[in-house]
Amino acid sequence: MAAKKIIAVIAEWEASSKYVKKIVEEISKEMNIEIEIKEEDWEFLVNYGVKDEFGGVEVPQVFLQDDSGKIKFLMGRVPLDSEGKPDLEKAKQIIKDAIKAT
Repeated sequence: MAAKKIIAVIAEWEASSKYVKKIVEEISKEMNIEIEIKEEDWEFLVNYGVKDEFGGVEVPQVFLQDDSGKIKFLMGRVPLDSEGKPDLEKAKQIIKDAIKAT
C-alpha cells in the first residue's frame, strides 16, 4: 500500500511543534505526498495517537495515512542530538524511512 498523506497534530504553544510542522512540510514537497496539519486535534490523538502512562496524549505527533485509509503513528517529539538540541535531520529520516517502508 502506498503512502497517501502525512498528518501532523501540533499545538502553537508547544515548542517542538514548529519543528515538526517544518519537517513534514519539507518531506511533503520532497516526496510529493499530501500533508494535513491538525491544530490541537485531541480527538484524533485519542483515537490514533500514542498515549502516556496515564492514558493522556501529547503533541506533536506525526502519522501516515496509506491509500486504504489506515493511519499509522510515525513519531512524537523531535529526537534530540548529543547536545540536547532538536535533531531535525534524524526526525526527517525517521519519517522518510517509515514512508518508504509503506
